[in-house]
Amino acid sequence: MNRTLLLCAALAAIPLTAALAQPPAPAAGLTPEQIVAARQSAYLLSGGSFASMKFAAEAGADVKQLAFPARTLARWARTLPTLFPAGTNLPSSKALPEIWTDRAGFEARAAAYAEAAVRLAEAAQSGDRDAFLARWAEARATCAACHDTYRRSD
Repeated sequence: MNRTLLLCAALAAIPLTAALAQPPAPAAGLTPEQIVAARQSAYLLSGGSFASMKFAAEAGADVKQLAFPARTLARWARTLPTLFPAGTNLPSSKALPEIWTDRAGFEARAAAYAEAAVRLAEAAQSGDRDAFLARWAEARATCAACHDTYRRSD
């Protein structure tokens, strides 16, 4: 059972990990639509990573195995602001204009998310399930705080 849960968590993290293995190149040559599609896909992958890590931890998996996907979330959070260049606030995007008018606040929220994800990875590495779940809740809260401020709810 635990091996199945770990496999599910690992499989959920693979696409996100592959996409974030290297920092993204500048968005030169990409259309605004492509940039919006890329960031929306990355958000879905990070959501899947969050869910699979919590499911695995609550099901009794060895949380040390979750350090890698947690570090991947931290890398995503550090990369996140680069996916919001000027000109990408399209109708298909749920991004609020405040991302561009309050860039410092947006980047600070992304940095807080990255720091929380680093602490999540550290808790995973320690093997302490309770600490991991507490840090998971903190990382999830930093993610939600950014959405509350910078994302349309529709």
